[in-house]
Amino acid sequence: MKQRIAFAMIMGVITTGIISFSLVSINIGFVANFLVIWLKSWIMAYMLVIPVILIVGPRVQKMVEALFKDAVTQEFDK
Repeated sequence: MKQRIAFAMIMGVITTGIISFSLVSINIGFVANFLVIWLKSWIMAYMLVIPVILIVGPRVQKMVEALFKDAVTQEFDK
């Protein structure tokens, strides 16, 4: 469980940082208070994404495992 939380937090920092920076720079440009706007957006996105990664992530992982399990089984059936 600790590993899952650590993964969510690190992945959340990286993805929300990149995406929020990109979207803020595209939508408002590099204005005088860009850093403040970006950091506010980053914090909001980060607080949203951590629960999403922890709740949705395991379900998506199971779905992907099921998809690839069927693909591996089909390869051996040939």
